[in-house]
Order: sequence, then C-alpha cells, then structure tokens
Amino acid sequence: MTGIGTNQNGAGTARVSWGSCNYDGTNTTCNVSGPYTGLGNGGTYNFVLMYPGNGPSPLSTVAFPIGSNLVFFNLTAGSLTFSITPTGGTPIPFYDLTFTFDYDPLNIACTGVSSCAVGAVGNTPGSTITGPIHGLYDLTPVIASPASVITAASYGGFNAIAPATWIEIYGTNLATTPTRVWGGQDFNGAQAPTALAGTTVTVAGKPAYVDFVSPHQVNVQVPSGIPTGTQKVVITTAGGSSVGTSITVNSVQPGILAPAVFKLAQGQYAVALFPDATTYVLPPGVTGAVKTARAKPGDTITLYGVGFGLVTPNIDAGTVVGQANNLPDFKASIGGVPATIQFAGLVAGNLGLYQFNVVVPNVPANDATPFTFSIGDNSGTQTLILPIRN
Repeated sequence: MTGIGTNQNGAGTARVSWGSCNYDGTNTTCNVSGPYTGLGNGGTYNFVLMYPGNGPSPLSTVAFPIGSNLVFFNLTAGSLTFSITPTGGTPIPFYDLTFTFDYDPLNIACTGVSSCAVGAVGNTPGSTITGPIHGLYDLTPVIASPASVITAASYGGFNAIAPATWIEIYGTNLATTPTRVWGGQDFNGAQAPTALAGTTVTVAGKPAYVDFVSPHQVNVQVPSGIPTGTQKVVITTAGGSSVGTSITVNSVQPGILAPAVFKLAQGQYAVALFPDATTYVLPPGVTGAVKTARAKPGDTITLYGVGFGLVTPNIDAGTVVGQANNLPDFKASIGGVPATIQFAGLVAGNLGLYQFNVVVPNVPANDATPFTFSIGDNSGTQTLILPIRN
C-alpha cells in the first residue's frame, strides 16, 4: 500500500499483480495476494474473484481512455472480496473496491488471457491460468459529498448539524464489517464508545460517539463543545482516513421525529403518542399496524426530537442520561395557538434524545393541523401536521 489514495492523502492503496485462476468443476476462483506496507507494520493482502462456470471473467472492460494505460473494469457477475492481514493480526475485510487495472499497451504479454482480462479457464476441473494484469485498489474511506453528512433522516435530515445531535454519514469503505450496532459491551459505564468495529469519526477534530457502522453508512452522536461555523468530518478505518468533509455547525439544529412512513396524503405527520405509549396521533384507519386516534383539546401528547441544544443541568454528548433535566425556552404551537409544555428535556436512559409533553390547545378539528416549534430564537424548519378532533 502506497499511502496515496484517491485524493492523494488516503492510506489504503495496494498495487497488485494478477495471480492464478482455478476451475473446480463448478466455479472459477482467482486469487491475488502479496505484501503491503504503509498501514501500521504492514502485512499481506488477499483479493479473491469467484464466479460460476469456467467462461471468461465477469470483470469486463468498460473503458479504455485513448493515450492512457488505464483500463477500467466492471463486475457483471460473481463476487469480489478483499482483505488485509496486519503483521501479527487477523484478516480485515473490505466491502467496497475502488480499483483500476493497467498494462503497457506497447508490451502486452497476457499469458492465457484475452485483452488483459481473464479468459476461459478450460474444460478440465483443476485447470489454471495466469496473467500479468496489474491493479490498484484503494481502501481509503470516502465520504460521498458534503451533502452525505446529515442530521438523523427521520428528524429532518438537515445538511447543517449541531453539537450533541445525531448525524448520518454516507459513502464507501466506511467500515470493515457488514453491519454493527453498539451494545452494552461497548460502553464504559455511562460513556458511549468513540470506536466501533475499527471505525472512528471526528467532528471539528473531536471524537464522535459511534452508534452504527456499515460500509456505506455510519451514525454518530456529535461531540459537545465543538465550534460553530464550517468544520470538518473525518472517518478513519484500517484502510486510512477520509478527506475531511466540510459541514456547517450551528449552535442548535432542532428536528422533530417525523419519518417518511408518517408522510400521508394530508402531509408530513409528526410522530406523537398518547400517554398509553402505544396509540399514535394519526387519523383512524390509515394503518392497521398500530393503534391510531386523533388528539383533542386538553390531551397531552408526547413528541421526540434531536439537536435542541443544552439542557439544565448540562449533560454532555456520549453520556447516557441518568438525571432529571429540562430544556429551557422550548415552545410549540398547534394550529397557530401556543401549547402548554408539561415537560421538555433529554430522555433518561438515552443519548441526545429529547422528549416533549405537549397539551393540545383549543383549536378547530382538522386532520392537517399545523404543528410548529422553536428553541429560543431558532424556529424549526420542518412542515409538520397533527390530526385534531373536538
């Protein structure tokens, strides 16, 4: 591994030569392995292509730029795996392969292959071919774009974030495990982990609290105390560190729980629950999956949110909430009429999740009654509704 990477500062580029391909009577398996350097103490890499039958490789040429010695390949069938084994360690798999193959067009010597791609292996089980194709594999994590860092999608999915809120990060090579969610074993008492399955994240240079990782998505709680303005988000794995992605940080970025599944013909409903914690504030009959009912004036309903800022007393990000607290300056209106707030604050036993107990004011019946909210001078930007009856 050269430490060059896609953007000239990654740490996960491996240059390899094509190895041997074997047909076992059912599948063809091609193996490439060799030493790497540049990550830790180095080690070995292993690349495996497997596809059914003994025909030409499904790694087919899709582009050959004129005047260039780069050949780009496309996988049309079969499977690819790539792993590195650190010296003295265990194999680490990678699930995204950013790769190109190259050769010298003036000195092609593709023994047993066609157009520098693996050709038919042969009709005899156990037959083997080899070829001198060279490749470049980049294992560096890549955040797809600044728009790929958002607050939790079900809470608004904003492109600006805030301290202690929850964010989702999308890209490639973000983890070396298919999927992993934090569990009790990952916590140190009430403190959440800053690394999960080898993936870490920093926001403005401070470690974030990693809740979920997969090759294409990572969810974290933003650390407390980061500066407002333009800051960098960086993901690090065994394949290196991503290029810092710029994101706007506001002091608050409030969002109410309102997932896409709650968007009906009338509009986007906020998730609100009655005191029984099982009946949702939705028009009756819209779903058979849960109990639903309209709210009426005088009812107390509960909503949830993220990104609302500091509570009293302060509870830092990464800490499981275990004490009574309240959120000053939270306000809400239903149908344009201010509602009484019975409680606003962080939920005990959770991290960064706010709960709002709101009394429905005296407003006309309407299945699309607007619900609005604010924290201090910051008004929520979501367009949300609730069903109200009299």
